[in-house]
Amino acid sequence: MIDLVAFQAARKRIGSHILSTPLVSSRTLSESCGVPVGLKLEHHQTTGSFKLRGATNKILQLSEAERARGVVTVSTGNHGRGLAHAARATGSRATICMSRLVPENKISEIRALGADVRIVGRSQDEAQEEAERLAATEGLVMILPFDDPEIIAGQGTIGLEVVDAMPDVATIIVPLSGGGLAAGVAGAVKALRPRAKIVGVTMERGAAMKASLDAGRPVQVEEFPSLADSLGGGVGLDNKLTFPMCQALLDRVVLLSESEIAAGIRHAYEQEREIVEGAGAVGIAALLAGKVADLQGPIALIISGRNIDMGLHRRVVNGESDPFKEVN
Repeated sequence: MIDLVAFQAARKRIGSHILSTPLVSSRTLSESCGVPVGLKLEHHQTTGSFKLRGATNKILQLSEAERARGVVTVSTGNHGRGLAHAARATGSRATICMSRLVPENKISEIRALGADVRIVGRSQDEAQEEAERLAATEGLVMILPFDDPEIIAGQGTIGLEVVDAMPDVATIIVPLSGGGLAAGVAGAVKALRPRAKIVGVTMERGAAMKASLDAGRPVQVEEFPSLADSLGGGVGLDNKLTFPMCQALLDRVVLLSESEIAAGIRHAYEQEREIVEGAGAVGIAALLAGKVADLQGPIALIISGRNIDMGLHRRVVNGESDPFKEVN
């Protein structure tokens, strides 16, 4: 486990490098749920997702010699963008390894930040192998996307901000992938509000953390295209932190269909006036689908990212039956 001191230290360390994002009330969701519902607008973060927090916390703790060597990571898009931004801000250089499932708009944004992008295979596991090869052969410093104490501590600063803005929070709904965000938020919040419930939400197909929790150990899963593309990828068979933390701290995990995720994206746009990617919309989608109807309020939803392909976004909000057409 990561203690409250680590989360608080991370908050102080990254404070001048990131945005403290607002938590705003959702009238429509509050009325439909019958309890106050707040949206933590982390998609307003500088790089369009929460990932900047962990990446910044990690890179600020590297030595000058390590930053001079350059950093390498594997990413489904948002972590790579966050690390590329943090690396450029600290005079380092970043190499980002991604699979062919990562949307082109996320790849181009990472390249725009000056990072070297390597596209390898059709799974995050294959891209991870390339990142490990580059670390071994070129001396780059490996930055794990989630299973790292500094990454988790950085993401957990969101939880501290939620408690500040909503001191009586009873439930936090958080997107769930490799577990860096969920473990960080759960660790920080439960250190301050032990009775708060933490609900992880992910897609039905290819949900590695859910499969691992069900199996009682980290397992590999097949990856599939999803509107919640940022939630794809494995948890790592040698996972040391996020799996046990999610196992201990998550009170529930909810799975969503693609149509339910699409409904969350549409609601965010039409009712909340927010452009949100699929992974960022899963909390909204879970409430709309009635899959967390028994939760106590106040409820805080982590809206984790906005980096959706805008052509895909238009097709989703227009209700097209095959929104993936013409993407990639």
